[in-house]
Amino acid sequence: MAVPNYTYLKLKMPGPGGDNTIGTSFQRAYECEVECCDHAVPIVASEELAAIRKEVVEEAPDPKRSAGSFKLVEGSKEVLIDPGNSTGKVLRIGTTLSSK
Repeated sequence: MAVPNYTYLKLKMPGPGGDNTIGTSFQRAYECEVECCDHAVPIVASEELAAIRKEVVEEAPDPKRSAGSFKLVEGSKEVLIDPGNSTGKVLRIGTTLSSK
């Protein structure tokens, strides 16, 4: 049955001899908040890591398996990356893009 007052950083709660009021400074409140965040970060990270581990497949992918082939889409053309270079590396760009 405690009543916090965040504006004045006071906590009022009933006790055996009447109401007890506990106060602190803004600096101490800030230090407690930073400490709380420092404790929370590893806990959240470990929970996220556990969730990721459940989703990840245990076996490694087969490097010999074909992932499929890239199929060209209509409305694309090949452009030389460097016309002065003899390697002939090309880039495929879309020709049906909007003017935006």
